[in-house]
Amino acid sequence: MSDFIAAASLLIGASFMLVASLGLVRFPDLYTRMHAATKATTFGMGGVLLAAALAFGSADIAAQSALALVFLFLTAPVSAHLISRAAYRSGPHLAPNTTVDDYKPYLAEQAAAEEKEAGEDKGGPEESGPAHPSAGKVP
Repeated sequence: MSDFIAAASLLIGASFMLVASLGLVRFPDLYTRMHAATKATTFGMGGVLLAAALAFGSADIAAQSALALVFLFLTAPVSAHLISRAAYRSGPHLAPNTTVDDYKPYLAEQAAAEEKEAGEDKGGPEESGPAHPSAGKVP
């Protein structure tokens, strides 16, 4: 019975990986491709690792598969997020048919805050006046 469950899990994992590879080919820009590659491949590897744990039936193989799965679920989405943020700031733009860009207003707000902070650092606290009424100039 566990062989059938392992085979089904392997088939489900392989189909997720197939969907991920199709997403890499079909999606229009880096960001949607990265989404397809990380989400579907993470679930696909989950199915393959589950199949390996069930097929071998050993506790140490099951523990190694579970550890690899936890590591994969923790690192793949985080790394894809960081790579896509870096790419958004410096590289490829969104596809023309992308209708929602939630990150652009955040970046504009962050840039304005950085400019304001740089302007405060440049002028110094004595030129802009004391920040608190009791914080006067030191004689």
